[in-house]
Amino acid sequence: MFYPRQMETTMQPKQVIVVEPYVYAAVSSLVGKRAVVETSRGSVSGTVLDAKLDHIAIQEAESTFFIRLCEIVWIMPE
Repeated sequence: MFYPRQMETTMQPKQVIVVEPYVYAAVSSLVGKRAVVETSRGSVSGTVLDAKLDHIAIQEAESTFFIRLCEIVWIMPE
């Protein structure tokens, strides 16, 4: 038997969020402090402005960098 209502719910797109809990905890402790963040594309140093579940914001001079947590290789406080 065909249930159109059931089919609609299974065909809906679902949002998937990848959380890096240990990286998030480490970066959260550095908010307001200077740090060096190594990513898969190179390193960024500056003041950690904010930490969210999927990205961080780092400011160096006039530039603000938004880095996805899944791209972070290591973090070191300055």
